[in-house]
Amino acid sequence: MVLMAIDHVRVYSGLPGGGPTAGIFFTRWITHFCAPAFCFLAGTSAFLYGKKLGDRGALARYLVVRGLLLVVLELTVLRFAWTFNFDYAHFVLAGVIWMLGWCMVLLASLVWLPTRAIGAIGLGIIFFQQLFQELPRFFPEPVRNSVGWIWQFFYPAGFKPWEGISILYVLVPWIGVMAAGYAFGSIVLSEPSQRDRWCRWIGLSAIAIFLVAGGFYAAHPRPGETLPFVLRLLNQKKYPASQLYLLMTLGPLIALLPLAERARGWWAEGLAVFGRAPLFYYLLHIPLIHLAALLVTFLREGSIHPEWYAFAPFTDVPPASRWNLPLLYLVFSMVVALLYFLCKWFAGVKARHRDGWLRYL
Repeated sequence: MVLMAIDHVRVYSGLPGGGPTAGIFFTRWITHFCAPAFCFLAGTSAFLYGKKLGDRGALARYLVVRGLLLVVLELTVLRFAWTFNFDYAHFVLAGVIWMLGWCMVLLASLVWLPTRAIGAIGLGIIFFQQLFQELPRFFPEPVRNSVGWIWQFFYPAGFKPWEGISILYVLVPWIGVMAAGYAFGSIVLSEPSQRDRWCRWIGLSAIAIFLVAGGFYAAHPRPGETLPFVLRLLNQKKYPASQLYLLMTLGPLIALLPLAERARGWWAEGLAVFGRAPLFYYLLHIPLIHLAALLVTFLREGSIHPEWYAFAPFTDVPPASRWNLPLLYLVFSMVVALLYFLCKWFAGVKARHRDGWLRYL
């Protein structure tokens, strides 16, 4: 959650996501771990919550309600937070919260299956995701013409999307990631030493596969490719998330979970504060970053230039007005420090009202 804020400050700084310097490249790259971690661990959390409830029907209802709430928040509150305008007719974002919400709704239909079957379905969707690009070819033409725009929400297949909606996160392969995370929950509940072995085995295997397969492709650059080998290896496709991208990010995440579980000290407790109020953090961090960007822009340019951020996260900051990395990290640090105190307060409120609507935040 803290790393995520780096990328969203970068968005408002105007710096491009893929370069042109190593500093900017890795500023973006380190945040690639965020969406896979959110999606995978959301599935794990659903499994653990289902065990606590002891009722798959109750779990399914919770996932549907929570998921639809996320979708509504993405289309309303978060859309305004990104842009600070009400021009919903011309620009709506289907972002990461939209994706997580619909994946929860889809997961609700899977929780009735055996856990291993859910894991197998998840892995199948991840590793055979390109089939979703080919499937529409087998639809009758009238069906393709009528539902093609809906298919674009699941996987890019060349159809014209719904006008006015920018689809940043399609649902495939992310529903596969969440389903795999759900099955991973059974490992989390295993005996600690066995759980640690599974985490190391799964995580290191994913890293090894990524290095071999990714290294092969990085060693054969496309014509005109100028990035050095290491950056080509790490520059994996996120939209939609490729198999190599997910191996690169989920492998280290899973391998390091045993270390995270044993983390102690003031810094671990500080990070745990954000984890106790995840949606609250997300809902606040975008408008706070946006306000910080307007203030920085005013101090540097003499005007807030709202037109630069009218379609955020697709910003249009002129090259001469883009921030440098020290300014980016200064704003990031200040925003996260403020969010720490706000999340600490809200976590206390949430703890005192465990059974109310606040549990959805």
